This record gives sequence, C-alpha cells and structure tokens, in this order.
Amino acid sequence: MKLKELTKAEEQIMQILWQLKEGIVKDILEKIPEPKPAYNTVSTVVRVLEGKGFIDHKAYGNSHVYFPLISEDDYKKFTFDKLMSNYFDNSYKSLVSFIADEKDLGLKELDELTELINKLKSQKR
Repeated sequence: MKLKELTKAEEQIMQILWQLKEGIVKDILEKIPEPKPAYNTVSTVVRVLEGKGFIDHKAYGNSHVYFPLISEDDYKKFTFDKLMSNYFDNSYKSLVSFIADEKDLGLKELDELTELINKLKSQKR
C-alpha cells in the first residue's frame, strides 16, 4: 500500500493509536489534550483513517475497537523520506548542516555527532 501524508488531526489520532495499540473512540478522545474536539469529530477522523487504510477495527456488538495497520516506524520513514526529498535534495550533508546551523549546536553536540558517525561507520565495516 502506498502511504499518504496525514493531516494534523489524523496524525494526532495515529500517534494515540500507536501508543494504545487499540482502542475505541472514547479511549482516543481521553488521550487528546485540551481543548478536546467533539466526539463526532474524532469519530469522523477515525473513519477517514480507516478509509485511507491506516487503521482497521474489530466489531463487538455496536462497539468498534480500532487498531493501526501501518506501523509508526513505517510512517516515520515515509515522512522522513518526504522531508529529505522535498527540502534537502536527498542530501544528508544538507540536513546535518541545516540542523547544526538552525539549532546553533555547540562544540559538545558536534563532537557527539562526529562520535555517532564514526561509530556507525565502524559498524558498517
């Protein structure tokens, strides 16, 4: 299945379902911070996510227990790949340079990045 980008509301609900593993709309609503949307709003977003193939449900009488079909890691990879291609021309050098400049990393953080890179390089050998 080809992943699609989620809206902010859809992503918020997916984050909650990844955490819960499964739940009814009421469970999801309880995890949303204030100001909480209406129950019907959450229910609608859940049905949209089901239509997009991100979640499914098990029916128990009139209750539906929803669970993710797409893992958090798969969506994370999808969004990262999209970020890399849309903003950094698939260049990790551009990404790291942006982070170092934008977050004004100090020498300690840059040394930690260098250590991490060296560790990863030695693992690949």
